[in-house]
Amino acid sequence: MPRGEKLRVMRREKMRLLPLVAATYFMVSGGPYGLEDIIGMAGYGWALVLFLVVPVVWSLPTSLMVGELAAAVPEEGGYYRWVRRAMGEFWGFQEAWLSLAASVFDMAIYPTIFVLYLGRIEPAWTAGYRGTGWALVVVLVCAAWNLRGARAVGEGSVGLFCVLLSPFVVLTAVGLWKGLVLGGHGGASFFETPLAGRDFAGAVSVTLWNYMGWDNASTVAQEVEEPQRNYPKGMLAATGLVALTYVLPLAAVGLVGIPAARFSTGAWADAARELVGPWLELCVVLGGTISGAGMFNALMMSYTRVPYAMAEEGFLPAVMERRNRWGVPWVSLAVCTVGWALALRLSFERLISIDLVLYGGALLLEFVALVVLRVKEPGLERPFKVPGGLWGAVAMGVGPAALIGFALWAARGEKVAGLPALEFAGIVAAVGPVVYLVAKVIKRAASGATPSG
Repeated sequence: MPRGEKLRVMRREKMRLLPLVAATYFMVSGGPYGLEDIIGMAGYGWALVLFLVVPVVWSLPTSLMVGELAAAVPEEGGYYRWVRRAMGEFWGFQEAWLSLAASVFDMAIYPTIFVLYLGRIEPAWTAGYRGTGWALVVVLVCAAWNLRGARAVGEGSVGLFCVLLSPFVVLTAVGLWKGLVLGGHGGASFFETPLAGRDFAGAVSVTLWNYMGWDNASTVAQEVEEPQRNYPKGMLAATGLVALTYVLPLAAVGLVGIPAARFSTGAWADAARELVGPWLELCVVLGGTISGAGMFNALMMSYTRVPYAMAEEGFLPAVMERRNRWGVPWVSLAVCTVGWALALRLSFERLISIDLVLYGGALLLEFVALVVLRVKEPGLERPFKVPGGLWGAVAMGVGPAALIGFALWAARGEKVAGLPALEFAGIVAAVGPVVYLVAKVIKRAASGATPSG
């Protein structure tokens, strides 16, 4: 395809604001699914406090940081480009390494969520290797969907968002009506923490996991319409939307009096049956499958742009730069799809802990890049700017850094593959500089082998 025609196609297929918000929502949240363990660990009252405080301390600073950097440096590869521009290719490579390593653990979760909820409809469907088969179907369907470009993923996310949350609109309305109008019997115990299974530190970690991923939308910046205007708006809109869709269902089931101790993975379906009936239970279960598939689909779009950007810098083979008619780096998509498919059968005991450590390291590099670019490039055009000058930019990273530190402390006793979780994550992170040195040698050899002139 001629270059001019290719550029016209990419312009026509760019993602607009509403699809950007919906795609970001799935990259971060995927609905109230996953909150059940937080309620069971901490109780309704403390869970509500976490859902209100974490967005202020964690999500808002992160979305503001993403808003400034995505508007100032709207390049394909997003956070990889920011860190590389601010601190050089070594740290840019580490940013990409940490993010892609985290994706192995992160992306293994979402097809599993799909299978778990599908199994609640009919256990025989997901028994044995059938479950792996269904997970593989999710991976392949999402890959085919992604081949149609960022706009197709974003617009699909809008539809999935509406279908996903429809059962929770009914559940929330009925729960609030029964709890506030008819007088539910949970008010007196709303702020009581369940004695059995109390784990506030674990609840904080799971809450952070349910609020992380704001920077993922940045990697498709060249495929977003007016990124300088839409990224800041999209990040703030998605922040409020995620918090709202967490708080309202929690308040509804808490006020109606369903004991917090009964909440664990899948409990939303039980609450739907108790409050409304079997038909809403089925809708919630189907929504769980949509949640897993929708999150995997949006994150696939995000992660596959990082190897593409690295290939442009010469750290991966040039073949990874190839795009199809919709502007999708299809070779990068194919390679990542194979990698995630191979990870489906791996058994990870504490995926969230590993994900938080690796993602947390990458996120802190982005906050450092925010400050460094303020000092290094004060004249850089910033259509949106974190308020408060340089110290305002510094302050943005304080809350997230403190919460990441707390998550590391909370994971100190957990084990993965027989090793302490932190040690396991540390080994994965430490491999990054080694891989960089190897990639650097290969890059120099390739440059030397290229004929000049």
